[in-house]
Amino acid sequence: MSTSLAWATGLTGLVAAQGLTSWMHTLRYRSLAYDRALDPRWGTAQPRIYVFWHEYILQPLYLRPHCKLAMLLSRHKDAEVLAHVAHHMGFECVRGSTNRGGVAALLEMKRRGRHMHLTMTPDGPRGPRRQLSSGTIFLAAKLGLPIVPLGFGYDRPWRLNSWDRFAVPRPYSQARCIIGPEISIPADLQRSAWEVHRRSVERLLTDLSEEASDWARSGAHRRGEICERRRSRVRTSTALPPARPEPALPDWPRIWPENKSA
Repeated sequence: MSTSLAWATGLTGLVAAQGLTSWMHTLRYRSLAYDRALDPRWGTAQPRIYVFWHEYILQPLYLRPHCKLAMLLSRHKDAEVLAHVAHHMGFECVRGSTNRGGVAALLEMKRRGRHMHLTMTPDGPRGPRRQLSSGTIFLAAKLGLPIVPLGFGYDRPWRLNSWDRFAVPRPYSQARCIIGPEISIPADLQRSAWEVHRRSVERLLTDLSEEASDWARSGAHRRGEICERRRSRVRTSTALPPARPEPALPDWPRIWPENKSA
């Protein structure tokens, strides 16, 4: 990339980050969590891999800046501006994918995973939409880090005509986040068993996203919800919130096994 093009790309990323911050600031955010201690804002005593669908990338970029999160982005030119946006929003970036720079990205993710969280869109950068790549399972097994699925949703967002039907939230609308349970992948997992774990994580991530979208559309309040605001720095307090809500709560998300009969 030429110097002039790199400069233009960096400037575009800076302007986009400022515009994104102003736009996302108008939304009303609420969240629920399977376990509040899994929120990356509580620090990196236990690094994790946070995954969410590509179409909702704007929400985590806005809500969790400066939380010691390293985001995996492809080396494709389409991701150049996004990498600059993520940088200005308070994320670190690791560039690579299964097609380009995969080995180098794996080594870099392994290095960073010792002292910070990792995050990725497991259906990016080209799709198919909401289909979790097997590389997510491979990464979790090789690095020995648990996966935490994040379900995001908006109230009737605009949708772009892109492979992921990218979601653009309407100003002053409702936005929701549901932090799922921690999922551990065995380090000695055989390749033949990858598909079982891949499908399981994919299904849970889709369910969380649909639940968050339904919640945003309804505008309802739920017991245990948190009114979210943008976090400018990682929280260092050791006073963690309660580990998880009681399973009997009638308005807890319907997707977890203990509540399927509720």
